Amino acid sequence: MVTPRLSKLKPGRQFSSKAEYEKTLEKLQTRLLTIQQAYYHSKRRAVLVFEGWDAAGKGGAIRRLTETLDPRGVHVWPIGAPTPEEQGRHYLYRFWRRLPAPGTIAIFDRSWYGRVLVERVDKLIDKPVWKRAYREIVEFERMLVDDGVRVAKVFLHISPETQLERFAERLEAPEKRWKLTQADIDAHLRYDDYAQAADDMFAKTSWKGAPWKAIHADSKWNARIDALTHVCDVLSAGVDLKPPPLDPDFIKAAKRLLARHKKR
Repeated sequence: MVTPRLSKLKPGRQFSSKAEYEKTLEKLQTRLLTIQQAYYHSKRRAVLVFEGWDAAGKGGAIRRLTETLDPRGVHVWPIGAPTPEEQGRHYLYRFWRRLPAPGTIAIFDRSWYGRVLVERVDKLIDKPVWKRAYREIVEFERMLVDDGVRVAKVFLHISPETQLERFAERLEAPEKRWKLTQADIDAHLRYDDYAQAADDMFAKTSWKGAPWKAIHADSKWNARIDALTHVCDVLSAGVDLKPPPLDPDFIKAAKRLLARHKKR
């Protein structure tokens, strides 16, 4: 297992055209639907974690991931600041409440890793607290994996220049301005601090049962394909994706019914 480092990331494959990208995306989405159906029939559970820079494309990747899935079997949890009720409890409490039921997939748009990213960098908690969180997070994920939950973790990385370009795009587009906040600007000014926090996070919490996949996301097309490919690979590993066989007695009864209907 190779531990990611942001400075070592390289761009993924380059698509020659939008048509090539869309064809690749369609194949992955079909594969994801097959995986979702297999998880439903076998009552498996999966947790997908998406972290990364502001404007790195987490929402776009999640949207492409869920686009063709059965909405009854997948839930996206956008994670912001904890509520007053949640602040009075252990920080993992609100994530326990959102874990997937049998046969379903839970997607976290930001996650418990805020403890060692924004809470660390913004000095919202003391150093001993966020340092202790590395162990707590791995233990939390280990409990999930030991209980049969498949965990896939993706971090989308963009350069500070790309981030500013995307901020400018949002500012110029009335329908996207709401996505840009003062917190985004403040975080950009601490880019190096966040990069160090991310590298520390990879080193401390990338483990065999739930390794990190860090993706160079300056190209949105590449990032989406790489993210969906990783999710497919993690969720399908060692899983029988064939649909369950039908009961022979049911097949006979259905054929008799259809034969009678055809004769009418």
